[in-house]
Amino acid sequence: MTPKNTICLWFDKDAEDAARFYAATFPDSKVTAVRKAPADFPGGKKDDVLTVEFTVLGIPCNGLNGGPVFKQSEAFSFQVATDDQAETDRYWNAIVGKGGQESACGWCKDRWGLSWQITPRVLSDAMAAGGDEAKRAFEAMMTMKKIDVAAIEKARRG
Repeated sequence: MTPKNTICLWFDKDAEDAARFYAATFPDSKVTAVRKAPADFPGGKKDDVLTVEFTVLGIPCNGLNGGPVFKQSEAFSFQVATDDQAETDRYWNAIVGKGGQESACGWCKDRWGLSWQITPRVLSDAMAAGGDEAKRAFEAMMTMKKIDVAAIEKARRG
């Protein structure tokens, strides 16, 4: 059954590689279909991979190999809630360690330029608490690239 809403992600030519990486990295993720172009198109030739259907953490996506016309931007990102430092490290290291790059405040980019927010639940909980607890956690986060769970917990306590 085709979902009513699917995220479409534009890639130059690497939609299949990206989808397979996401499927191998995140639970509840898989490649469900690879479709080839029936004719030449602006970004490629007949029989090139045109679209890849996949899920990332249960979210249906469609990767489109549209060529170099459009690039990924931070205006779209996947936000992944993590339960502890080990899970945070695992996802961060998979993305950054395989050709990606670090950014600030828990953000990073994979090697295809797609942005990810690797966000420990302790940070989200602190922000939801509001007041001084949120302020301290926020100020601690602003100094980080990858989120340090212990430092956020310490900031929450004051």
